[in-house]
Amino acid sequence: MINGLLLDFLQNRLTEAILKSFEDSITSKDSIADIANCLDENFGHYQCNSALKLAKLLKENPKKIAETIISNIDLLEDEKEIFSEIEIAGPGFINLKLKSDFLSAILNKNLFDPKLGIKKVVKPKKIIVEFSSPNIAKELHVGHLRSTIIGDSIARLFEFLGENVLRLNHVGDWGTQFGMLIHYLKNFQPKIISKEKKTDLTTLTNWYKQAKKLFDEDPDFKKKSQLEVVNLQAKEKTAIEVWEIIYDISREAFNEIYNLLDIKLLERGESFYNEDLPLIVKDLEKKGLIKESDGAKCVFIEGFKNREGNPLPIMVQKSDGGYNYDTTDIAGFKHRCEVEKADRIIIVTDSGQALHFQMIYPLVVKAKYLDPNKTKFDHVTFGVVLGEDKKKFKTREGETEKLIDLLYKAVDHARKILKSRLKDLDKKTIDEYSINLGISAIKYADLSNHRIKDYTFSYEKMLSLEGNTAAFLFYSYVRILSIKRKVNEDIEKLLKTDEIDLKHPSEISLGFHLIRFAEVLELMARDLLPNRLTDYLYDLATKFNIFFRDCKVMDTLEQNSRLLLCHMTQKVLKAGFDILGLKPLDRM
Repeated sequence: MINGLLLDFLQNRLTEAILKSFEDSITSKDSIADIANCLDENFGHYQCNSALKLAKLLKENPKKIAETIISNIDLLEDEKEIFSEIEIAGPGFINLKLKSDFLSAILNKNLFDPKLGIKKVVKPKKIIVEFSSPNIAKELHVGHLRSTIIGDSIARLFEFLGENVLRLNHVGDWGTQFGMLIHYLKNFQPKIISKEKKTDLTTLTNWYKQAKKLFDEDPDFKKKSQLEVVNLQAKEKTAIEVWEIIYDISREAFNEIYNLLDIKLLERGESFYNEDLPLIVKDLEKKGLIKESDGAKCVFIEGFKNREGNPLPIMVQKSDGGYNYDTTDIAGFKHRCEVEKADRIIIVTDSGQALHFQMIYPLVVKAKYLDPNKTKFDHVTFGVVLGEDKKKFKTREGETEKLIDLLYKAVDHARKILKSRLKDLDKKTIDEYSINLGISAIKYADLSNHRIKDYTFSYEKMLSLEGNTAAFLFYSYVRILSIKRKVNEDIEKLLKTDEIDLKHPSEISLGFHLIRFAEVLELMARDLLPNRLTDYLYDLATKFNIFFRDCKVMDTLEQNSRLLLCHMTQKVLKAGFDILGLKPLDRM
């Protein structure tokens, strides 16, 4: 029995064979076997394409190279029963077909493994995932959906893999906008400050818009707002009290959404780094990285220019002595590396922030706040959510859709579907199921699209029982529960007395796909693309339904083996749902 990932094992053995065959003619880098899954399982389970690449380097026939590689594959005694067939196809592809007994053995081992074949982490890495990050005093809109859902799935993935994950919500809680709002509330809504009157985030957002209008049009209002910013920075008692009121109103609205989405975050806003900002500027000056430009202190990173061809600045201190989010992000990197000791920092934002981080990253490396040999940085970007008119998703009135409204609409759509299908359920259960299905449908629709691309939002499509949707996956999951109920066997007893024995082609196809779960998670951890997992789960549900069609479970000689195969499928589906943040139903 092999240890670790099957794909890693095969790559190691093929790489050893390539080195043994051509070690005097190629580099160690060129010897790394290029292995992928066969697109058609009739030809094999895995395919090695190295012979074609080596043919160009060695100026030899790729088929001859493939033959040499195969002849030099060395297997240990307990590995010799792995392959049922190794053959050369086409111009020089090496197809590897695995024995069904070998696949059965891996599945039977994974049945008892809570991590389902994932390599155990010996020394967990510290991984910081920053996501969601809304601005205080502004409602979350549909644009915040992607950062929140994508970031959560990435955090859940690394938690499942056994890493030490810190989920950060870098909320925008500081700056000029608070001076405007504090001054506005003092003048026009004093009862909010005295706590004689309560309000909500929708009203607060409208007041913010009014404050912004006054700030732009009334010089006196602008001047007094700027004084409130100074008061806030000086931690003047009243300014801080009003700021905390604004924060609390915003937090209550944000938490309603996070609770609905089942999102857990540590709130660490821009204000957390306030005391670090002057020290950052002083340190950058000491390191000779700062240049003055129109009274502002800036850092210029080589290779970045504006449209006019002039060097593009990173402003770390404004001409009036204030700081901006560039300085805050620099402080954030420094804190995460030096205090949190992060091994990997992942920041999830829309693609509009790409240039910002392309400039900030080399700065923090140059300033020696981040050592790329110790800490890996990933900026995870994503496209926009489109309406069915292929334009940015809006309400019928042309306004940006509030996220809370969008979520509750999905729940209402799910409720209508469930009421028509499950007429015997009580209101409490229907309500619970509606939230689980509606929210899961939204999450899955987002995550199943390549995050870089824009995608079209449609309640009808995302709640369809056909196609690559959460509803389709849940339906397959419910089907497994139904089979287990009908057979009415004690799974825990079966696990002690029986094993999976793959015989039928549909069983073998499903079994092999189940084994690949760990491999897919490794890929997702590498490139941070959640659609790798959604594609895998959709294929898994499809293969399970083919197995269900082709292989009777109840009252057959194969009943126990097939029931355990169903159980394994349920476990993998559930683990996948957990990583994506989906909550399956037990009836549909």
